[in-house]
Amino acid sequence: MKKNFLSLTVSVAMAGTVLAGCSSGSKDSAGKVYWLNFKPEADEALQQIAKDYKEETGVEVKVVTAASGKYQETLTAEMDKSEAPTLFVVGNQAAVKTWGDYCYDLKDTDVYKELTTDDFTLYNGEEVASIGYCYETFGIIVNKTLLAKAGYSVEDITNFNTLKSVADDIHARAGELGFDAFTSSGMDDSSSWRFTGHLANLPLYYESVDDNWTECPAEVKGTYLDNFKNIWDLYITDSAVDKTTLATGGYDAEAEFKDGKAVFYQNGSWEYSALSEVYGDDEMTMIPIYTGVEGEENQGLCSGTENCWAVNKNASEEDINATLDFMKWLVTSEKGTKMMSEQFGEIPYKNAAENNNVFFKAANEALASGKYSVAWAFNYTPNVDQWRSGMVAAMNKYDNGESWDNVVSAFVDGWATQYKAANE
Repeated sequence: MKKNFLSLTVSVAMAGTVLAGCSSGSKDSAGKVYWLNFKPEADEALQQIAKDYKEETGVEVKVVTAASGKYQETLTAEMDKSEAPTLFVVGNQAAVKTWGDYCYDLKDTDVYKELTTDDFTLYNGEEVASIGYCYETFGIIVNKTLLAKAGYSVEDITNFNTLKSVADDIHARAGELGFDAFTSSGMDDSSSWRFTGHLANLPLYYESVDDNWTECPAEVKGTYLDNFKNIWDLYITDSAVDKTTLATGGYDAEAEFKDGKAVFYQNGSWEYSALSEVYGDDEMTMIPIYTGVEGEENQGLCSGTENCWAVNKNASEEDINATLDFMKWLVTSEKGTKMMSEQFGEIPYKNAAENNNVFFKAANEALASGKYSVAWAFNYTPNVDQWRSGMVAAMNKYDNGESWDNVVSAFVDGWATQYKAANE
């Protein structure tokens, strides 16, 4: 298993061909920028940085933010318009297959040359289709203060059995303690991605290691779905929320965690900014998502990215150049790198601003101690929105008393179906 924090599930070879005439343009360009943003939580900051950039350069930057869970359908609609996005997200190889014909070859552009790693670069043949603008890590966020009030520390949790033991005890004493073990696991669009994407990454990752995936497989075996069931059962049992109500949504796990209603909250490094409004760095950390896999005591956090910039090659030359200039400014200027660091976390660029995010610190400490990083195997998912939709439906049935076999079928058979649909 690869012990490298800068790791991504998609293995790509360095391309040697440079597209002639590919450059970043100049500040004299009369073009404009239209960024279709992938991250709703960053919208306010991006609107401000667009204003700042226009004041500094005179170049107009329009930022439109897609609703959570609706990026691909928003992108499809926007690309059909006369003034389509010039900057958009192509975050995995499945997306490259869909949008590769729209992607400007970023090889040899100034922003590409600012990268410190190609681990987050996606290729369309020999062309650079998209480049990572940040990388992230996810796991189980822990309120250390509440955990201590319950009589435990993070050192007590080293695998699934110890996590379950602690969570079961906290849940049993929730009335006495005034808080529960886990936040809600809502299955509406604003939350279900945490489980059909990030939680499902664990069984996908371990299967990808067993079978040495180098590209999206036509079929998956579901070898680790019992482990997936282990952790899902824990989430929906050791919580204050009735599991039969999860399908209807309306829950706000972030607010629950900020209000001190639960010790554990599955989410990622992007939550640092919001949570640090309430908690100090010494009050929270992140631990691995344990599922009962053999040897998981050596497991670290899940690190990777779906945040990869692509430039619309069908835009005008002026708009392409303006967009490339804006991208370079974001990763080289003091104002740009500060915003990127605060909103997106670690960015893989030479002039990256220092990042004080404690969740990245936890990931790096785990690696330094010899633990392996869990790469983002969900980036292989064919027809990702459709596959996850099938998982949501099956998990909702399970939560309401139906068989786990529905989840197994959605995971395994659904994958084969979506792979076939994506590759016909």
